Order: sequence, then C-alpha cells, then structure tokens
Amino acid sequence: MLHDVQLLYAFQKGAYELNLLENYEELVAMILFAIGFTMLVFARNLLKKIIGLNIMDTGVYLFLASMGYIRDALTPIVPPEGEVNPMDYINPIPSGLVLTGIVVSVSVSALTLALCVRLYKKYHTLDLDEMYMHMKREEE
Repeated sequence: MLHDVQLLYAFQKGAYELNLLENYEELVAMILFAIGFTMLVFARNLLKKIIGLNIMDTGVYLFLASMGYIRDALTPIVPPEGEVNPMDYINPIPSGLVLTGIVVSVSVSALTLALCVRLYKKYHTLDLDEMYMHMKREEE
C-alpha cells in the first residue's frame, strides 16, 4: 500500500501528467518533431532534409528528457548516511539515454553531410529531383 501511495505521489509531482499547459516541454518537443518531419517530407534539397532530421531528433531528445524529469526532485546523488527514499530522486537513466542518442545523432549527421558533399561533387546539385534526372541520363 505504501508503494502505491509513493507512485501516486510521483504522478502528482508532474512526472507523467498529460496537461500540456503545465508540461510545456512536451508541447515544444512535439512542435519541433512536427517541424522536422515536415521538412523531411516536403523539402527537395538534401541538406534541408538533413536539417529536418536533426530537428526531429532534437524534439525526441527533449521529449525523453522532459519525461524523465520530476519537478522538485533531487539529483540522484545518494548521501552515505541516513535513510533514502528513491521517490525523492530523479531517474538518471533517461538522461543517459538522451546523451547516448545525441552522440549517435552527431555521428549520423556527420556521415550524411559527408555523403552530401560526395553527391554534390558528382551531380553539382543537392536537389533530389535534379539528381534523379542525372541518374536517369547516366543509365541511358
């Protein structure tokens, strides 16, 4: 019963509330994801698509970080003495996952930008439609 009360307390502290006006971080994350997705789908320029992918990544990381944060909770540095209540601390796993995701995202961005440079040297454009036309002409 005590564990259920502690979980209810964590829910009331703002960890999993779905009210977007109180948890504006989630709203900003969704807006960033939508902007990035729109750029990824509708942009014809390859560089703009890469920027859209990075904006989408930022939205996902912001959402994960905001879901792992509990307002008025302590940092997960446990003192050596005294009794510790785990519900008083922020979970460090989401921030570690976000940090790992950012490292992977930087690596993917570097790889895609290097491929962009190679494609630009070959086709002298980053417009996907023009690249497709160049490829069709090369096949003939």
